[in-house]
Amino acid sequence: MDSIIEAEHLRRDYITHRGVLHRRRETIHAVRDLSFTVRRGEIFGLLGQNGAGKTTTIKMLTTLLLPTSGTLRVLGYDASCQEKAIRPRINFIFGGEMGVYRRLSARDNLRYFGNLYRLPRAVREQRAEEILALVGLEARADNLAETYSKGMIQRLQIARGLMNDPEILFMDEPTVGLDPLGARMLRELVAKLREQGKTILLTTHYLPEAEALCDRMMILNRGRLVAQGTPAELRQGKASLEDAYVALIGEDAP
Repeated sequence: MDSIIEAEHLRRDYITHRGVLHRRRETIHAVRDLSFTVRRGEIFGLLGQNGAGKTTTIKMLTTLLLPTSGTLRVLGYDASCQEKAIRPRINFIFGGEMGVYRRLSARDNLRYFGNLYRLPRAVREQRAEEILALVGLEARADNLAETYSKGMIQRLQIARGLMNDPEILFMDEPTVGLDPLGARMLRELVAKLREQGKTILLTTHYLPEAEALCDRMMILNRGRLVAQGTPAELRQGKASLEDAYVALIGEDAP
């Protein structure tokens, strides 16, 4: 499989100021010398604790944030200066309930986002119907989103993210806040999307979820790459991925 994302020596720093009377400038290294590839058609996971650099990495991959240094190519384009060529071919879904308009129905949400992507009306209507069926919302398509459960809202967010038929779907903790049944349904939906040929890059704190879904994954700690590979490779002979994760994070203390 060819590489659809290529990152080499990626770095992202933030400048902040601390103190009240004597303010001092401080540099925070959110991502440090990160190199990895994502292959077309695979599910690739980003694992790590809060503050590990996962969301910063996702924001750089989706052209929402410029790298401080290093090179990043998405779909063959330079993410630092060719974002207009990348954005129509990707989409970004995040956890929580803020990615859709709650006072609109599911169908009207998809029509609205289809308009933003400048889809012709016939294409927009057809895609909306197909995607509502895919995410299991066709029976509630004309109900306001504010009447939906958290799991239904998250499925609607995925539907929104599919309206432009993206080649890469970025998902930042998609099952956060969901009950076990809702999380299971969402994982089944992600697996269906992989079967359709979508490349999916997701972050999660839930290791069994990552092990069940991901073809490959990488573990970050304090902005650094700790390990990457298939779930079997990362287990390294340990009884579970969780045991391997704890061991790897412990070894990477700064």
